[in-house]
Amino acid sequence: MNLTAGVTAAAAGITALDTVSYLDMVVRGRPASEVPAEAADELAERAGIDLGHGEKADSRRTGLGALLGYTAGLGVGVLYGLLPGDRRPALPLAALGLTVAAMAAGDIPLAAVGATDPRRWDATSWISDILPHLAYGLTTAVVYDRLTRPGRRRRRR
Repeated sequence: MNLTAGVTAAAAGITALDTVSYLDMVVRGRPASEVPAEAADELAERAGIDLGHGEKADSRRTGLGALLGYTAGLGVGVLYGLLPGDRRPALPLAALGLTVAAMAAGDIPLAAVGATDPRRWDATSWISDILPHLAYGLTTAVVYDRLTRPGRRRRRR
């Protein structure tokens, strides 16, 4: 169990996820997703929190949406760090599991508040969601592995 390594690895994973997402925006010329901000707005409304009006409210929605994503990513890393060492899967399986966990942690709350419906996504939308989360899962798994087993070296063949 290594909570610090889990949080640190997740932070690296979030950076990888954001990088892949921003590269996608650059390559395809697509705008940033409004879904996290819509979810943040809905959650604030359900909690009775007034985000204000106009540009300030829009900025708060955008900021809260991003923070929800960071919370999901860090939460997945915390849970992974809490796994006992003998229960931790091999690196490829860990990367896949972290990818799926991050997608679930990010997408299920968005769907639950009605901000999106993955059942209606086209192939491009699925790819746009899977690739950044795959970058998260792989990066988080590799960084965690390196932080918790720094003395292990690969043998040259």
